[in-house]
Amino acid sequence: MRRLFFLSFILLSAFQLRAQPNNCTFKQPAITIHFGRGDVRDVNTEFLSNYRRLATSCPVDGYYAYAAHTSNCFDDDWHTLAEDHTAGDVNGNMMLVNGAPNSGTFLRTTINGLKGATTYEFAAWLMNLCKPSDKCPFPLLPNITIRLETQEEKSIAQFVTGDLGRLEIPRWRQYRAIFTTPPSITALRLILIDNAPGGCGNDFALDDITFRECIMPAPVVTTTPKTSKVKKNPATLKPAPKKATQAPAGREGKISQVVKPKTDSPSNSISVLNRKTPVFPRPPLVLTTRTNALVKQIETVAGEIRIELYDNGEIDGDTVSIYHNNVLIKSHVRLSEKPISLRIAIDTAQPHHELIMVANNLGSIPPNTSVMIITAGTARYQVFISSTEQKNAKVVFDLKR
Repeated sequence: MRRLFFLSFILLSAFQLRAQPNNCTFKQPAITIHFGRGDVRDVNTEFLSNYRRLATSCPVDGYYAYAAHTSNCFDDDWHTLAEDHTAGDVNGNMMLVNGAPNSGTFLRTTINGLKGATTYEFAAWLMNLCKPSDKCPFPLLPNITIRLETQEEKSIAQFVTGDLGRLEIPRWRQYRAIFTTPPSITALRLILIDNAPGGCGNDFALDDITFRECIMPAPVVTTTPKTSKVKKNPATLKPAPKKATQAPAGREGKISQVVKPKTDSPSNSISVLNRKTPVFPRPPLVLTTRTNALVKQIETVAGEIRIELYDNGEIDGDTVSIYHNNVLIKSHVRLSEKPISLRIAIDTAQPHHELIMVANNLGSIPPNTSVMIITAGTARYQVFISSTEQKNAKVVFDLKR
């Protein structure tokens, strides 16, 4: 029986992403998450608002499962898989995810203890489980954000897979990215988010998450042997012979040739978050089919932004969903005299943030209205929000330069 987590060193320290070094060679995985065999312990170590686990090989919307195969799922809309991705792993599990009605996190776990100031490769194998079908001519495709953050929920880095397309023949595809750990952090949370809402086409499999250490070859240095200086009598000096245009046979100078080690070429390099130009996950439909009206733009110093959202006026049953940088963070919460509280860290690593308030209903007194109290640095703002079934409300925060 293999373990759910294979560890020689366990992840993680804080890191910055960068392009893959072209002269990097990798050790065997320091960490492998392959979901074990049979009825294993859940990889998720924290509560998930949009997803639950089921003991099945065909989980329904908003559920995930660890299974060794799939067969005739949803009237044969899914590919039939006889095994997981791991080579030689008889009856080994993969993670099967059926997209929830609202986009959200389907994997959240804590990994501890990699070496600091070390370059690693993150990799994961993914597959769209849905077959191309006339029943689903305009599919909602899985689109995965992979995020790494501290235990204090400070975002360290994230990267996005892009859409996982449907294929006639099922095929696993590996996604990779490079990061480097600084010395101060010894534990990080690994979070995987499906950016697409549930529906036709948004079902996928995940297997063999790995972290491999990158080893940079030592530079080859050639030195010329030192010769002792001997003081000669000028009277005995002979004229120096003319330099030969070609070295005599057998006397060529030997120069060590630097050979770059071969590296695996990734099947798909994951898009890396550019810290200067923010790149958010693909927005869900509710942000693309409605107008996102800018209500307030605030410039502030680095630090924590505190946000409290109240119903504005009579409490009439208004409910909202809140998206932060296109990721759902509050779903169908009721506005009242008690605040919905949020905290956002703004710094040079994440200098731009967007909050979008989406009306789930209009209450008994349309439109859906609220008041947002914002504390940013020493400044305090009061922002009045109005949203409808055609218009969302957006508040933007930028770091002062």
